Amino acid sequence: MYIGGTGKPGLHHLLWEILDNAVDEATNGYASQIDVILHKDGRSMTVTDNGRGIPVDKHPTKKIPTLEVILTTLHAGAKFDNTSYVTSGGLHGVGASVVNALSESLVATIKRDGATWEQHYERGNPVTKLTKISRSSRGSGTTIFFRPDADIFETVEFDAEWIAENLEIKTYLNGSLRILFRNEVTGSRQEFHHEGGIEEFQAHQIESAGARPVHLDPFVLIQDEMIGGARVEVTIQWTEAPRETIHSFVNGIPTRDGGTHEAGFKDAIRNAVKSYMDTHDLLPRKLDISADDIREGVFGIINLFMVDPQFQGQTKEKLNNPEIKSMISGSIRIELEQFLNQHPTTGEAIATRVIQSAKARLASRAAANSVRRKTSLSHRLNLPGKLSDCSSTNPEESEIFIVEGDSAGGSAKQGRDRVTQAILPLRGKVLNAEQATLKKVMDNKELSNVVQALGCGLGENLDLKKLRYHKVILLMDADSDGHHISTLLLTFFYRYMKAMIEEGYVFIAQPPLFRIDAAKQTYWALDEADRERIISKIKRKNKNTKIEMQRFKGLGEMMPATLKATTLDPDKRRLLQISIPDSDRLITERTISDLMGKDASARFDFIMKHVNEVEDLDV
Repeated sequence: MYIGGTGKPGLHHLLWEILDNAVDEATNGYASQIDVILHKDGRSMTVTDNGRGIPVDKHPTKKIPTLEVILTTLHAGAKFDNTSYVTSGGLHGVGASVVNALSESLVATIKRDGATWEQHYERGNPVTKLTKISRSSRGSGTTIFFRPDADIFETVEFDAEWIAENLEIKTYLNGSLRILFRNEVTGSRQEFHHEGGIEEFQAHQIESAGARPVHLDPFVLIQDEMIGGARVEVTIQWTEAPRETIHSFVNGIPTRDGGTHEAGFKDAIRNAVKSYMDTHDLLPRKLDISADDIREGVFGIINLFMVDPQFQGQTKEKLNNPEIKSMISGSIRIELEQFLNQHPTTGEAIATRVIQSAKARLASRAAANSVRRKTSLSHRLNLPGKLSDCSSTNPEESEIFIVEGDSAGGSAKQGRDRVTQAILPLRGKVLNAEQATLKKVMDNKELSNVVQALGCGLGENLDLKKLRYHKVILLMDADSDGHHISTLLLTFFYRYMKAMIEEGYVFIAQPPLFRIDAAKQTYWALDEADRERIISKIKRKNKNTKIEMQRFKGLGEMMPATLKATTLDPDKRRLLQISIPDSDRLITERTISDLMGKDASARFDFIMKHVNEVEDLDV
């Protein structure tokens, strides 16, 4: 309930809670430095700030140290006292106590009032009393060491790259803050400090995405004073990117699901640009401009600071304050429209970009409508000729295997359950949808066959109610070529049919690469690592066991019965469901753009960074 789950995002949410407490000290002017350490075991963290230090005196009603109350009691944080912080990212007051409860070990070390204090906890319970370990200490601050409970979390290994990315974002949002990150696992050290704030963050995002700006000078609004209990920092810049990229924050906390502040931000962009184009007669007649046309290619950041944010859920990923939408919309719209009027060259460049977006959208809609008509369920005769359809018309029990090659398709057709399993073979590698226009995508025979077979349209006309199969399974060879084809198809689904992934309809089959026979038993290994694990297990039972092994060159080499037993049979097969966790959406977008986009420099950098990690390249 409090951290969003027990997987990787939930594990890292423990760190974000402790980090946000330290950042709150900096945001309110009490701290300037935060040190974060990932320890050698890879599963424990320490966060230190040079703020005021958590109070250690006796709590007036609990009669135990205030530190202990904060670390063991829900809703006991000092942030409920408005005299403590003007703005805060952790107003629920449960962060520290939840981290403590979900950690097998936590140590709090406090420096304040010229002394150093320490207290140890295990799974939320104090195991020592608060002890003064030094009677003379310089400075002040809070240090929290914690090791998450392995009995609770699915993984307790922290992701250093993810941590570093979040730490750097914190310094973009707090220009005076300096964060030092030490990774004891690798022995690396990174220091983050960005005095340029969100404007520098925006430039970094645009450069990382390889997007070309439409205008050179971004719109920047930095409010220094609270207005109605809130103030905003905003930057906006239009680019030639095919979609908008908006990052929203509340008191430095990323709101990945947006909320009322982001809605107001989007309304302000739409209203300001629409008003500017109307005023200067820049809107062509009979051309309908939508809000999406206006925001296409926009890179925007909004960081809202407010006294009493109300979030949806403890993970603080969506802001709910209803009064904020109109407040944000009004203040940003006025400033943005004034900016456009004062910079007519920029305003005209943005208007041209908007008009191009609208025309492209109308052309895309016409193409998509054409495909939609062809893929209607009522016109089964328009299905691809290569499709071997199933007899069932119930999408919930029907599944389609998109198979690499006619040979593998033939084996799959013979091994399938004809009632519920359809087979669509593809010829060769499909088009890279990240680098192609919609017209080129739909002119591609293989992708067009996929769209027709699924029957639900694509793009803005995607209608999952018309999806003919609730399991769309990519069945490729277990080699580098097969992985590449899977990647190309996933890129297509991500860009044009993302809702299918979000609803859990897309899977990757896991055909074996090896057959292992030993002691009258047959084992199937997915890859080399799985093969070595199986052989090692066999040898542990009897090191003299004779082992015979076969490596499949491709799916077409498998007999239909073998393919059915290992990959098609729902009771025996292994499927990998494709998902996009909320916490990884920015990473997913960047990965698709870097690895599949037109800019090859990002791929070169990736290869050079990881080249030493590859021992045996499958070419």
